Amino acid sequence: MEEPEKKEIENNIQTAEAEAAEKSGKSEQDITREENTEAENEKNTEDAPEALCQETAAETDKTADTDKTADGDETTGEGAGEDTAEKTNGRRRKILYIAAGCVAALVFVYLGIAAYFSSHYLFNTEINGHDMTGKTVKQAEELLKEDIDEYVLELKEIDGSSETISGGEAGLMYESAAGLQRNMESQDIFLWPRALFRSSTDEVEIEVAYDADKLGEKIDSLHAVTGEQTPPVSAYPKFDGKQYVIEPEQYGTAIQRDVLEEKIAGAIEKLEGSLDLEAEKCYADPAYLSTSKEVKDACDLMNQHCSARIVYPMNEEVVVDAPVISGWITVNDKMQVKIDEEAVRLWLEEFGDKYDTVGITRTFKTPAGKEATVSGGTYGWSINEDAEFDVIIDAVKNGKSLEREPEYYIGGTAAAHAMPDWGDTYVDIDLSAQHMWYVVDGSIALETDVVTGQPIPERITPEGTYSILEKGRNQVLVGSIDPSTGEPSYRTPVSYWMRVTWSGIGLHDATWQPAFGGTLNQIPGRGSHGCINMPLDQAAALYDMLEMGTPVVIHY
Repeated sequence: MEEPEKKEIENNIQTAEAEAAEKSGKSEQDITREENTEAENEKNTEDAPEALCQETAAETDKTADTDKTADGDETTGEGAGEDTAEKTNGRRRKILYIAAGCVAALVFVYLGIAAYFSSHYLFNTEINGHDMTGKTVKQAEELLKEDIDEYVLELKEIDGSSETISGGEAGLMYESAAGLQRNMESQDIFLWPRALFRSSTDEVEIEVAYDADKLGEKIDSLHAVTGEQTPPVSAYPKFDGKQYVIEPEQYGTAIQRDVLEEKIAGAIEKLEGSLDLEAEKCYADPAYLSTSKEVKDACDLMNQHCSARIVYPMNEEVVVDAPVISGWITVNDKMQVKIDEEAVRLWLEEFGDKYDTVGITRTFKTPAGKEATVSGGTYGWSINEDAEFDVIIDAVKNGKSLEREPEYYIGGTAAAHAMPDWGDTYVDIDLSAQHMWYVVDGSIALETDVVTGQPIPERITPEGTYSILEKGRNQVLVGSIDPSTGEPSYRTPVSYWMRVTWSGIGLHDATWQPAFGGTLNQIPGRGSHGCINMPLDQAAALYDMLEMGTPVVIHY
């Protein structure tokens, strides 16, 4: 160690000894001597460079003297050694006293800081978002009260808009925060240095009170309450073109007022920053959700109904399958599935209108090559819609698949579905030409002139498409009753009778006619009562060839 440094350490030690002497009651003389020593030390410090040289020289001389003493005087060497040891021990004691004083001071400071933190929050303490370092519980409460004054609750609505309720609008007031004191008491104050290197974050529950009347008035003024209230829509089975799938529910904007107030009050009590009205079920709930068993069961049943398939082989296939059946199935607000029978009957009516041909107007070409039309009559397709209704309902309820001709009324069938529906075998009677043809498989098998009804309302031969309803030999044709006599207007025997209508129109021989064709039917007494008069031989030939049910087309 260099001498100036050594000197400075000795001066510091002497200063400490002076302080210790003062505390231990040394004499004034000693104190004076020590003060002089201290002054000398200060001077030595100022003259350090010069003193260093002098001290170095003195040490050299001292060493030489010591060597002399050691060589020439043994007694003198022993005394010097004892004095040096005593000085060394004294210095050690002084150092120990200083160290002990420093430790005592540090302990005092450490305990003092710990005592401070018994009533203040430690370093890096954060509570409810506030830095509470060095603050008392009361000071912390003041910060929390400021939060209450600035509190605002945001209401998030289903349509993406939002509204707010401030603490003032709810009459919000701070009451207490017991957690602040508990947090203070839970601090480990004797480990306060640790808080310098790590933070402590905590949330304490704040007790508040609000004015229920003021809050209620504010809620009643919210747009969510006063605006248009769209009711919720339950989940339901929806046909997607192939099958039924579950359409998810929709919540709408209809508010449950009591639930809304309950949820808002709860949010305010907890000082929450926002409230999602949809998530908190403040809107009216749909009766059924997409996960509801009732919706799933209804969807399954409707798909079972739609698995039915009915094929009608008309002139083109008519298929009753899922797209058609889905129009007949309904589900009510209690998820009860029902087949709409009126919808089925309406479909059958449209089906019949398209494929029923009885009485419709038909356009065709006569055997003579003339373009003609005919309407009316009793021949043609006539679907028995009542009977077919039962078949369809049974198939849909049970998911059946079948191919079938529709059921027809008695006589309500025809040779073909395509037009003309009488096919290739029929009787054609041209009222304008007073001529008839019997066509078999598209070829004329018989033709002849005829005499038809006199063209007056009570005798005219009816236009239309009919069929042979009855055949008979040697029949007596009886006219309607004459009111003046009470007897039939006529009784006429014929050899060959072929009935066309149940009202008395038919084909038969007429041996009383002098001729056939031309305009004889327009002459009173020559025109028939509505029947088709034929020559005897032609009537006989037709009778033998004609089958029951053969179509008869009567036209102009």
